[in-house]
Amino acid sequence: MAPLSARIFPTVIFGFLLGLACLSSPAQQRTATAMNAAVQASSPKLADLSWLVGTWKGAWGPRTAEQVWLAPNAGEALGVFRLAENDKILVIELFTLVERSGGIDFYLRHFTPQLVPWEKSEATMLHLANLDALKIDFENPLNGMPKRASFTRLDADTYLARSEIVPANGEMQVVEITYHRQNPAVEKSSAGSGAHRKKP
Repeated sequence: MAPLSARIFPTVIFGFLLGLACLSSPAQQRTATAMNAAVQASSPKLADLSWLVGTWKGAWGPRTAEQVWLAPNAGEALGVFRLAENDKILVIELFTLVERSGGIDFYLRHFTPQLVPWEKSEATMLHLANLDALKIDFENPLNGMPKRASFTRLDADTYLARSEIVPANGEMQVVEITYHRQNPAVEKSSAGSGAHRKKP
């Protein structure tokens, strides 16, 4: 009887050649291309969150909340949040959405009006947990500050932001703010300036 290695080697070679033949067939190549396209289509992209771009305003009790989101660029979307009450700025928040292979990460950090960071460590990061046409869910894998954050699109110009804060010792706190899109102010043209415009 031939040694075991002598019997296995032809089988391995045959399997390898068969695999090459299958991969080189047009049908197999079309199937692989379709599968890759499906995987890429199912991967979350920042373009899926383009509806967030713009200026938003909402109320949290007596406080006024404002958000501004910039359009994604180079795999990152930048946003800023400001909370005010009685003509006093309570907190400023800077956040980014960063597209990575297979998902999107949500980074956030809080500052005083003088841009002194609240967090003494690095920025808080939440991973994308779910994304569909109406809702975005993020989860914090490290702690509960916050544990979860979500954006629910109510209509083209309204969305609900929800944060679930889970302290190490204590009950969960929920913050919900309904934001409304703020259309840019229309600049009034001055008729007088046109009347006195010099001819070239």
